Amino acid sequence: MSIFDSVRKQIVPVHREGWPFIAIFAVVANLLAWIWGPLGWVGAILTAWCAYFFRDPARTVPVGEGLVISPADGVVSLIMPAVPPPELGLSDQPLTRISVFMNVFNCHVNRVPVAGVIEKIAYRPGLFLNADLDKASDDNERNAIIVDTGTERYGVVQIAGLIARRIVSFVDEGDRLEVGERFGLIRFGSRVDVYLPDGVHPVVGVGQTMVAGETVIAMKGKAATSREFNTL
Repeated sequence: MSIFDSVRKQIVPVHREGWPFIAIFAVVANLLAWIWGPLGWVGAILTAWCAYFFRDPARTVPVGEGLVISPADGVVSLIMPAVPPPELGLSDQPLTRISVFMNVFNCHVNRVPVAGVIEKIAYRPGLFLNADLDKASDDNERNAIIVDTGTERYGVVQIAGLIARRIVSFVDEGDRLEVGERFGLIRFGSRVDVYLPDGVHPVVGVGQTMVAGETVIAMKGKAATSREFNTL
């Protein structure tokens, strides 16, 4: 392996959605440096943070019968029964909801928790409350999708937060995705909710740290078969 290849493997790629913001931060950093040298260092640190925020690392995705994978990096903030967003038409009865809260230091590229077809996408404007609050699921701006596996339907909802002002979707209705594939991104602090169908049970707890595309958050039935892994 060449030195170039070794260095390249250590560099985490940045998602294309982040480059305009990184460019703006860099321009501001140069202006601050022109005004006063020490301010330039502050701008450089903020530019580096912006690049870090929009990182898009490959993930090793567990693949197995009955596994549900975390759609987001962050911490499990809520596990509770809740009615899915009405615009999805998924269910008018409460389903188990797992909420993963992302702070401004987490990777914000979101991944589908199960393999399937994007049956529906529904965007709804709203408020920008702290995404860690339960009522953010009802009041905040959100983008919701249904993933149809062929046997179950999962609701996945991207929720804007106190700082977030833009939810980006990478998919269209009818797209077929493998588990762990990227489906969207939320700029800055935010949350992702997963609504589990009947018979699928959480295997994580509130306060547990999640890795998108890698951490198993739920399983169908009481157990799952042995796992294989894909890198995406």
